[in-house]
Amino acid sequence: MIIIDEIKIILKDASYTTIELLKIMIPISIIIKILDILGFIEIIGRALSPIMGIVGLPGDFGLVWATAMITNIYGGLIVFFSLSINNSYTVAQVTILSVMILVAHNLPIEARITQKAGVSICYMLSLRIIGAFVLGWLLSIFINTFNLFNTKSRILWTPGYENETYLYWFLGEIKNYFMIFLIILILISLIHILKKSGLINRFNNLISPLLKFLGMSKNAAPITIIGMTLGLAYGGGIIIKEAKSKNLSKKDIFLSLSLMGLSHSLIEDTLLMLTIGASLIAILFARLIFSILVLLILIQFINRISNRVFKKYFYRL
Repeated sequence: MIIIDEIKIILKDASYTTIELLKIMIPISIIIKILDILGFIEIIGRALSPIMGIVGLPGDFGLVWATAMITNIYGGLIVFFSLSINNSYTVAQVTILSVMILVAHNLPIEARITQKAGVSICYMLSLRIIGAFVLGWLLSIFINTFNLFNTKSRILWTPGYENETYLYWFLGEIKNYFMIFLIILILISLIHILKKSGLINRFNNLISPLLKFLGMSKNAAPITIIGMTLGLAYGGGIIIKEAKSKNLSKKDIFLSLSLMGLSHSLIEDTLLMLTIGASLIAILFARLIFSILVLLILIQFINRISNRVFKKYFYRL
């Protein structure tokens, strides 16, 4: 009887969390599809072409980055693959492009998720887009200074071209939403078990020194780990749920989501970029180091501004 009650609680939490997340994802996905049909993404890609030159990349990469920012990494990879059919790129070029995509992708959905958790959407978009450009620029300087990664990149996997029919797109979206529910169900079940067993408290205590260094309390550990390993889209529902639970301070949520905005889905997304020839050291460790440095700067900044300014421009829940 106790087990059945626990299962009911888990299913209820998973269903509620998924519904809250789908309220964000479904309308935004439809809007993005319409913008894609109207050619809006291609317009942004052309506008980004000069910026690509600043970080030492071909202008055509602007369309790759624009597609990834507005849709997702897979969309960006499809455009990259279409370009690579008639062009060859160095490991350095692919690596710089990869870190920029890893920091800034799927922005409409992921920024809206962080907004539902309380963080200003303008702040989050600025953090990720500017952060992606700055990291790409710094990495290009470092690579050029030490003459690194000049060999030709090797593409190990190609996404191919998607069937552009509306039915195919619709079925793909349904499949994605179902997968999100399954992942959230597994996550909530795991967190529930860890809480009951007391292991989550041990884990929080273990990671609390690092979080304290980054300006967060140990209570921020679960959502931070979820976001950094699984990503904002998959962990988004749980992040919103935890943010509304009042178990975390506004500062915890703000810093945690800022860190996740710059470094999330460290496993899946990193592996994706390796398949197109990027350098593991650069796309993983450079991003982590950059994210930590930015967070340390944010901590000093937040501590120096008033609560009124913080609530007005950065956190509004």
